[in-house]
Amino acid sequence: MIISASRRTDIPAFYGSWFMERLKEEVFCARNPMNHRQVSRVSLSPDVVDCIVFWTKDPRPFLPYLRSIERLGYTFYFQFTLNAYGRAMEPGIPEQQEIIETFQTLAGTIGRERVLWRYDPIILTTEYDEHYHHETFHRLAEQLCPHTDLCTFSFLDLYAKTKRNLKEFTLSEVAPERRADMVRRLRSVADHCNLTLKSCCEAAGLQELGIPAGACIDKQRIERLLGKPLRVKRDRNQRVGCGCAASIDMGAYNTCLHGCRYCYANVSQTAVAANKAAHNRYSPLLVGDLQEGDAVNDRKG
Repeated sequence: MIISASRRTDIPAFYGSWFMERLKEEVFCARNPMNHRQVSRVSLSPDVVDCIVFWTKDPRPFLPYLRSIERLGYTFYFQFTLNAYGRAMEPGIPEQQEIIETFQTLAGTIGRERVLWRYDPIILTTEYDEHYHHETFHRLAEQLCPHTDLCTFSFLDLYAKTKRNLKEFTLSEVAPERRADMVRRLRSVADHCNLTLKSCCEAAGLQELGIPAGACIDKQRIERLLGKPLRVKRDRNQRVGCGCAASIDMGAYNTCLHGCRYCYANVSQTAVAANKAAHNRYSPLLVGDLQEGDAVNDRKG
């Protein structure tokens, strides 16, 4: 079984102590986002967890836990998002140089094959144009390439709430020719820095530009880390074009405090604040506690 921690929020940045309590108890619960009363209870026993995939933009608070997680017998790696934007777009993210140094420290602690760079999403505006992305990606790649072997990118998907949250920005249309030109530039930089470049849930056609489709929860990488094969299927609950292996997510929507304007996982900062106030580090749920009337079912990997 593979655990995703988490596509829905940044557990390493904000909920590390809760996560460690869940490992101590070897169980967590997660509410069905579409049916609040339906709860899955999931074992976190090292005997059944093959790998944990962490998603983060700032794992600094989590670094002291890494050796303990390894001693408990868990295999894990990080999807580490490091973008080109400033506080206007990512208000809760520390200064970029701090995050670069954290990336380097993390890779130095657990190995470069377990820290994967996400340049995601690519947003084109009057400020963040092609030239800006090319220059910034080049600068970041040169600093990160000794500390990782892979960069995954995608272009912004405009969900309704994303459009609402980005209404003060002048978004530029990404026509197919413009997208292809940007991808060629990214690939040139990646080749120069000896980085493998892959796409995440992008439309067909990028493979013709030498960009294979990626899998953030990567069966082959996990097999290499484990030194054994896995029987796991593709995750059918993800977007079209997603190559990820099936996993169980232990996070919750509307809980990430980074406040990124393009985020699809938060409806509003009001909802985030309310959920953060309801967080109990000793609860099996990330938000609140189990209630009378909840239908709790054991979920198998």
